[in-house]
Amino acid sequence: QNGTEGVLSTVAGDSSAIGYVSLGSLNETVRGLPIDGVEPTNETVQDGSFPIARNFNIAWGGDIEAVAQDFIDYILSAEGQEIAAEEGYVEFVSEAAAYAGDGSQSGSISVVGSTSVTPLMEVLVEEYTALNPDVKIDVTSNGSSAGMTAAMDGTADIGMASRELKEEEAAELESTAIAVDGIAVITNKANTIESLTLDQVRQIFTGEVTEWEEVQ
Repeated sequence: QNGTEGVLSTVAGDSSAIGYVSLGSLNETVRGLPIDGVEPTNETVQDGSFPIARNFNIAWGGDIEAVAQDFIDYILSAEGQEIAAEEGYVEFVSEAAAYAGDGSQSGSISVVGSTSVTPLMEVLVEEYTALNPDVKIDVTSNGSSAGMTAAMDGTADIGMASRELKEEEAAELESTAIAVDGIAVITNKANTIESLTLDQVRQIFTGEVTEWEEVQ
């Protein structure tokens, strides 16, 4: 599957399925498994005890418009990072400064990319445009690689990625993390497996183990 909703619906509909989604997207239709005995929660990601996490990244070209730069400043501000925490993620900037904008920004911003980053981005957009009502921000959710491509070719002001930038992407773009996201390994609710080790996750996703009966 190439998106969060596809993973959730597929795992929810197949008793033998396994997948992974952003912790912030985990819902009651599937089971989020403990890994190495640690439950996937915001608290365990924040204290470092949950072993699977990733950065949510944004990237942009060097000639970014002032309004887009101001939006990035908002995301990394105390207000923006507080939103990340409220939405179930871990702040990337632990002691961020307050947003310095005065609400005078105007113009349009195009944000394209990761389906995992999109839910957080949509809340950030809502709060930012409430402060800057003359700014219009369009968010397109079509995958990390598409977001980086759009940022590189200039069809988007900001690209979103739920992975680290590839070498060729990092060579052309400026980037920053905006939050830390736990990755929930999910199974169908009918699956009786109680937990997995990190090594079992590796074995399953590399194809070394292909039957639930083989999971010891």
